[in-house]
Amino acid sequence: MTVDTAALAALAQRAEQAGLNASAPPQEAWVDGWLIRLSPGKAKRSRCINALQAGSLPLDELLARCQASFDAAGLPLVLRITPYSQPADLDQQLAGRGWFEFDAADVMVRAHLVDAAWQGLPEGQVLRAVDADTYARAVGLLRGSSATEIAAHAERMQASTVPYQGFLLQRSNDNALLCCGQFAREGDMVGLFDIFTPADQRGQGHGEQLCRALLRQAAAQGACAAYLQVGTENAVAQRLYRRLGFIQAYRYHYRSHDPRAAA
Repeated sequence: MTVDTAALAALAQRAEQAGLNASAPPQEAWVDGWLIRLSPGKAKRSRCINALQAGSLPLDELLARCQASFDAAGLPLVLRITPYSQPADLDQQLAGRGWFEFDAADVMVRAHLVDAAWQGLPEGQVLRAVDADTYARAVGLLRGSSATEIAAHAERMQASTVPYQGFLLQRSNDNALLCCGQFAREGDMVGLFDIFTPADQRGQGHGEQLCRALLRQAAAQGACAAYLQVGTENAVAQRLYRRLGFIQAYRYHYRSHDPRAAA
């Protein structure tokens, strides 16, 4: 897939906004132009600061106010740094204060969802739609999430203004789980989230089949473009998403001064 520079920049901005909307937990607030999220779930995108506006407060005062909110929630203070973060030199200022960088991730986009070559799931596989509780429990158990994190994941999906649709790819004869994933569609933009394959099922193409099925369903509902977020060092997933036609739009990372943040 080829996308010109201007179109890619516009799609990247749409993906950032859609990702923010889709990852909104009930526990969020604004502090001088910064969006703080305080979900006790596992996903850092729902328990971090998104520095969306420069604001008027000195940085140290703004950080202190945010720190108080994270302390009250029992969470380590984490900032998500993107190409859109404000002020523009925020990353350099935090680095100068000794804040460490961790968990770099790439936002990838696909401008067109038509996939005429895909003929559907292989024989013996079935895609099952599940509710938020069932999905959060399934992916949480695979990831080793705590009961609190699983409950927070389900709560976030249920409360999201961008509806989530969760799916389990299963073997039809015994319902064995092959892969799980979900998407959140906002207008003609869809995000793929939490694509996860059990360890004993990896390397068999289940993730690719699931993603193609999800994109087909999203397209049938009116989606024309897609985005996802994947760890920069996750080479296996990066190769999968490139095969699916996704290209890198931009990279982000997190910063914190609290060692618990990278856990």
